[in-house]
Amino acid sequence: MKVLVLGAGVVGTACAHYLSGDGHEVTVIDRQAAPALETSFANAGGVCPGFAGPWAAPGMPLKVMGWLFKSHAPLLLRPRFDPAQWRWLAQFVGNCTAERFAHNKARMQRIAHYSKQCLVELRSATGIAYDEGTGGVLQIFRTEEELAGGRRAAAVLERFGVVHRIVTAQEARALEPALAADVPIAGGLHLSTDETGDCHLFTARLAERLRASGVTFHFDTRIDAIMREGDRIGGILTNRGLFTADCYVVALGSEAPFLLRPLDITLPIYPVKGYAITLDRVRDEGAPRSSVMDEHSKVMVTRLGARLRAAGVAEVGGYDRSADPSKAAGVLEAARMLFPRAGDYQQVSYWAGLRPMTPDGPPYLGPTPFANLFLNLGQGSNGWTQACGCGRIVADLVGGRAPAIDLDGLTLVSRH
Repeated sequence: MKVLVLGAGVVGTACAHYLSGDGHEVTVIDRQAAPALETSFANAGGVCPGFAGPWAAPGMPLKVMGWLFKSHAPLLLRPRFDPAQWRWLAQFVGNCTAERFAHNKARMQRIAHYSKQCLVELRSATGIAYDEGTGGVLQIFRTEEELAGGRRAAAVLERFGVVHRIVTAQEARALEPALAADVPIAGGLHLSTDETGDCHLFTARLAERLRASGVTFHFDTRIDAIMREGDRIGGILTNRGLFTADCYVVALGSEAPFLLRPLDITLPIYPVKGYAITLDRVRDEGAPRSSVMDEHSKVMVTRLGARLRAAGVAEVGGYDRSADPSKAAGVLEAARMLFPRAGDYQQVSYWAGLRPMTPDGPPYLGPTPFANLFLNLGQGSNGWTQACGCGRIVADLVGGRAPAIDLDGLTLVSRH
């Protein structure tokens, strides 16, 4: 069967891998000049099932209100005259209840751990290298209040069977000895089975393998419309003409709602902008061994081979992709405070990307009202963590097989 995948980020490329492995004739189209040049390009680098959970949580609306007047807040709300933004925010607040949080957390944990398993299997089968690390992730808490929240999170992880350990300040410093001595640490949460890796490098190298095995990539190709023919999709209209296939998979992140709306498919996906900095050279003795998530600043600092990546901030403000260094200042300051000897913080590269967030947290996977149109969307800040599992699931559904995990709450039908 001919399958056309829309989007060559990590989600779309991973899906193409599984579809190709099933024997389909796969084509991928993307508006950029190469794979993974938008949201997948410079994320925090964590493959972290242990952190998989909705941002919509009890108490979050009050926290957001408290952050409104802080210059370097973890979440920045930029109100716009945009009905989609306000609908998304209303649904987000509606999901900030204990009951909704528990349901959504369970769904995200289910897909995240399955996806980590799929990534490990893919890496083993292909030998692909992407500056991966298996040293786990350490979350640090600077105050007793934060540590109490960490203990509550650990109780949830216990229910899901996630390998974890609450550690003392001394143990946290033993795990990451380069942490600055003057950073207050009340304790930490160590997720020893979580991983790290360069999402862009993974995607680019996977795309190379796919091209060598017969998958076709069309870059610099802008998607203008999805053409319907009755209860099926008849083709994809682009600036390079009409592309047709037997089956279509939409993996376009934040742009997808614009193309799906004319098909009467309305998805509550809205961009939440994140910022990152990268140091191209690190001093080994001053850099983290693996990855540290600072609960106080919500900034994650990760070693990626010889580089250091720090990422954070959640800006709800529309589709602006500019990487304003002033808005990334909080990320830079947090990284420099935690690991001041890691490298030259005067020589960093800045990046910003739009996370395709759903208001409740889980992605949208699988079938639509159109028999030959499938979704692979809305992974939000968990795109790198969830990409392989989502790709495997969608490939299973395209092939008429039952996926390996329960899809309740992960499909268009089961969310309504």
